[in-house]
Order: sequence, then C-alpha cells, then structure tokens
Amino acid sequence: MIVYAVGELLRQWRKRRGLSQLDLAIAADVSARHVSLVETGKSTPSADMILRLAEQLHVPLRDRNHLLLAAGFAPRYAQRPLDDAALSGALGAVRRVLRAHEPYPALVFDRRWNILLTNRAVDPFFAYVAPDLLRPPVNLVRLGLDPRGLASLVVNLADVRAVFRSRISRQLAAAPDAALAALYEELLSPQPEEPTSDCLDADVVLPMILRVGDRELRLFSTITTFGTPTDITIEEIAVESYYPADAESAAYFTR
Repeated sequence: MIVYAVGELLRQWRKRRGLSQLDLAIAADVSARHVSLVETGKSTPSADMILRLAEQLHVPLRDRNHLLLAAGFAPRYAQRPLDDAALSGALGAVRRVLRAHEPYPALVFDRRWNILLTNRAVDPFFAYVAPDLLRPPVNLVRLGLDPRGLASLVVNLADVRAVFRSRISRQLAAAPDAALAALYEELLSPQPEEPTSDCLDADVVLPMILRVGDRELRLFSTITTFGTPTDITIEEIAVESYYPADAESAAYFTR
C-alpha cells in the first residue's frame, strides 16, 4: 500500500478535476504559490486549509478524512450505520420517500451499488432472482445484469448495460474505488462480441423494458441524493425511483 503525503494527494485530486494550480487558487481564494508549496510539501496546511481546498475540488467526505489523516489531523466526518440513532431523521426521510413512491418501485443503494432499502413494489421482482443473488449485500448492478437475476426479464439489456457502464465510469473518474473498479471489470468491461447499444438515440430518457409474463413494462428512473450531507453514509446513499413510461406500464402497477 502506497502512503502519500497530503500535498501529493491534493495534487492528484486537482489533476483529476482538470484544474491548474491557478484555477484552484482562485476558487479557494488563496495564492497559486501557496497551492504549489502545499502540493510539494514545502508548506504544511492547516486542517481548515485542507478542507477549503477539498471543498473546491469536490472531494467526497470519505476522502477528505483521508486528506486530514495524511496531514496528521483527526478525521472530521463521521460514518455511521444507516440505522444509527444519529441518522434517524435522515432514515425516516428516506423511508417516507420510498413509501410515497408506491405503487412504483424505488430503492436505496450505497456507493458500491449495494441495495440498502426497497419499497414494497420492488418485492415481486425478486421472485425472478436466484436465491444466492439475494444474500446480503445484494448488488444492484449484479442483480440487473446477471442472467440469474433480472437480466432474463430485460428486453433492452445492451442499453441497460451501457447506462450502468456510463454511470459507474463517471463515478470512478470522480472518486476511484478499488471495489467498484472490480465490479466494473467483472460485469461492465466491453466485450468484443457485445452488441452496440442505441441508447444515445433515445428521445428524452432511456426506458428499461421488462418482459413480465405477456406484458412489457417500460420504466425510467430518477436518482435522489442528500444535498448537504455531513455524514459519510448519508453522502454515499442514493434513492433510485422508477416511473412508468407509458399508460400500459402504469396500469400494471396501479391495478
């Protein structure tokens, strides 16, 4: 394991965001010379300066803690289980969102796409999934792409795979994660014989088309996150809500 000094870590984040030292200095309201001195280790930044630069670099809270530790400071952001008493307000809000979205499916997943919560509209679809795929942690990407999962129901599987690939590629570019990279390599690496997706030709949003019995359900989704989190767990969860894309699909859920 390579241990980097805080200056080198900040430099890596700056490069990842495509910013020059001057760009970062202007955004953080410091001198470019100070940014240079911090990155080269010639100046030791305070904890507040580290967080100031990290804010402008859009560094995730988890990685801000790593920056602080690299500089010899205590972590600033807590990470608690979602059912911790301190997160009861946030958890209650998430559960209300899930319930309010019924009769349409909605679920909550973490930064590695492991499902944490679902509403009741998701449950019937689990009947089509092999039992071993439902053992925790249940991974949404694996559930959607494994032939023993929901892939057997997905009519436009190439499109759905392309959407997953795009979303996780952007996620990895924004904040590298070894476990997520491994998931990408396992399930999303482009294969030579893989058919080309035409998802870019979608008019407005790309629907996921499921064949359930003699019906075809067309669904699109939205993702909701917390706007100003100060806890790592809350920052890393997302609510994905599925909506019917046509009247026939809506009738399936509301009947």
